[in-house]
Amino acid sequence: MASQPKSNAEVTYEDQQHINKFSKMHLRSKDILAEIKVKKSEVEELEDAGNELILADEEEVRYHVGECFHHVSVPDAEDLLQTARDAAEEELAKSQTELEELEASMKELKKVLYGKFGNSINLEE
Repeated sequence: MASQPKSNAEVTYEDQQHINKFSKMHLRSKDILAEIKVKKSEVEELEDAGNELILADEEEVRYHVGECFHHVSVPDAEDLLQTARDAAEEELAKSQTELEELEASMKELKKVLYGKFGNSINLEE
């Protein structure tokens, strides 16, 4: 007779904790991916605004702050845009680093769970 497949492996409390942890990590990775998409778009929009500002013939431009616009000089607007872009790029880098760390942890959990349960557990999308 062939040995029993891993599909009949007993699920211990520790295994359930690993599964729950993987699930939370997976959901968090999806949230981070959405954040990264938004932040990339924000950085791109700030770059486009900076490029448009270079082409502007005016001495003053309207700069959006909160719910209103303020008239600022072109050099001040360039500084404000650069500061906003730097902050957005920093947030993007943090999110990407967090995602990489999360994916590494998920990979380790996958090894443990697939090692015990084989094909009877599905950890892929």
